[in-house]
Amino acid sequence: MGKKHNMRSSSGLVESTGLTDKFTFNPKEGIDNPVMVSTEDADSVWAPSPRLCVLKQEERESYGFHLRVERGRQGHIIRNVVTGGVAGCSGLQDGDRLLRVNNSYVDDVPHPEVTRKIKLSGQQLCFLVLNGEEYEQAVSKGLDLRGLGGAHKGEGCKPPRLCHITRDPTSGLGINFTPVEGEKGCFSVSLVPGGAAEKAGVCKGDRLVWMDGATVSDLTHSALSRMMKKCGDHITILVIDCESEKNYMRQRMSILPTMAVPHNLPYRARKLHLGSRPEGYGFLLRLEKAPSGRTFHVLREMESGSPAERSGMQDGELLLEVNGESVESLMHDEIVDRVRLSGQQVSLTTITLQGLEFYTQLGLSPLLFSEDGAVEREKESSISASAAELSPQKEEDGLCKPRHCSIQKGPLGFGFNLGCFPEGPGTFVSQVAFGGSGQSAGLLEGDVVMEVNGQNVEEKYLEDVIMLVKKGGHFLSLLVMEKSGYSQLKQTETPTRDISDSEEEDNYEITSL
Repeated sequence: MGKKHNMRSSSGLVESTGLTDKFTFNPKEGIDNPVMVSTEDADSVWAPSPRLCVLKQEERESYGFHLRVERGRQGHIIRNVVTGGVAGCSGLQDGDRLLRVNNSYVDDVPHPEVTRKIKLSGQQLCFLVLNGEEYEQAVSKGLDLRGLGGAHKGEGCKPPRLCHITRDPTSGLGINFTPVEGEKGCFSVSLVPGGAAEKAGVCKGDRLVWMDGATVSDLTHSALSRMMKKCGDHITILVIDCESEKNYMRQRMSILPTMAVPHNLPYRARKLHLGSRPEGYGFLLRLEKAPSGRTFHVLREMESGSPAERSGMQDGELLLEVNGESVESLMHDEIVDRVRLSGQQVSLTTITLQGLEFYTQLGLSPLLFSEDGAVEREKESSISASAAELSPQKEEDGLCKPRHCSIQKGPLGFGFNLGCFPEGPGTFVSQVAFGGSGQSAGLLEGDVVMEVNGQNVEEKYLEDVIMLVKKGGHFLSLLVMEKSGYSQLKQTETPTRDISDSEEEDNYEITSL
């Protein structure tokens, strides 16, 4: 636990327990009276005291806390810490600000990315946190929070390496492990020069942390040897240099695969960036059953010359994310909606079935080491060029048609307010916050709300619409239309919803995108 500091806001002075100031007499300045110490002198000796909290989660167990962004407050805030839960037992407290997740500084990182880092960490996390009062005081003083917990970024503290070794027909795996004398569960690496392990990124003198999903700190040398014999032609290990290991241990930091730099991994998830075209992205999304019995959303039948083909998409890849959002818990129709509502570009994260099985066996998320597709810059430039070709008249015409707006909740919420029509049911956008998520998604003041998350709300009253918005959580899909265009549309009774291209085949869903 860090030191407690009592703040007196009226004078700005800080009283720190356990702190002794030394005063010296200077004839030119007068008597050394402690009462005469300036505010600047008192402030200069104060420093925030971050805490390291290690959270270890059992399978299907909750960490027992919420991470929030709150209006009027800075930072990622720890809330609702369950007494006796994983977070509570680790030392997390209500109001703490999260500074680091594992070895990544997150105070200036968008909230969705921070939650994603936590989810990808699996069943063990290292948090560096700061008491809420100290955090606010440090921010007001302009202190560099990134520098707190110096060992996290010190010169002698390099990240661990996750290395995949493939057996060489002549020299084998090219690696041996020797117990470090006097240190239980600690093993030093020795290598065959030029062998498979060295080529995979392992260095002489490295310390072994983890092997094929198992932490070695609890293993005996004989148990480790048995694991080596059973590994077959491949092995994946987590190693770190000796000095860095000492720095991590000094800070009580766990060394985890989520912190690692990957070396020679046989499979990597890929982020593909697809620009839109009038007829779609040019691929099929199928819900298919694998031989294991599990169902996956599979990418099929890329059309020649389509955005899907140009992005490097391959037939049979599994879909993991849409625009950074995991699809694991989403229904087929929900995934289709997210793709179709993405606007001019959609980002898809994919992996092969063999790749998913590889990470599953290691107990790791395939999203940990995803890499961007090679054609991302080309896609961005083509989108910019097509946007530049739009004439003002075409943009104006677009506002007179129903528009899908996909909104993710940010620090300002969804960034808009709703109003209602006095003469009956129906809602419209009464205010759009500048720089908020609503404005980024294309919402305009006066837009009539036609659908909320796929449900028609034209005949619903304001209270019911607000309930639907809240029910959707952090993601919101709106179908809206400019008011004069909407009035004209209702007069002509033109259908407002597209017919779905999805169909069922053997109870499996297929959608052309």
